[in-house]
Amino acid sequence: MSTFSIFLILIVIVAFLLVVVIMVQNPKGGGLSSSFGGGGTQQLGGVKKTTDFLDKSTWALATLLIVLILLSNISIPGAGGIQESKALDNDATSTQELPATNTDTEALPINEAAQDSAQ
Repeated sequence: MSTFSIFLILIVIVAFLLVVVIMVQNPKGGGLSSSFGGGGTQQLGGVKKTTDFLDKSTWALATLLIVLILLSNISIPGAGGIQESKALDNDATSTQELPATNTDTEALPINEAAQDSAQ
């Protein structure tokens, strides 16, 4: 299994965990924290601590996801070689000659051609 595949698996896991943590949060301050007691005096860890944990875990997972994405970019197979554009290489480009103009046929001036088509 390549390093790139390992990074892809880790990115999928972290993205799934990030979605779960975000979905657990309630935008109005409820969410998981309200289910641990619902405003009573006996709360598991307290509402504020649960909200802080979810907030910190969201930022930690988002940072980890960005770092994993950047590291996976480095480990892409075949990305280490230097590939130069052939368009920039002067030796590789060939000059193509323009087609020769046919001087045997007579070209009418624009005014005479317009008069001939009008008649």
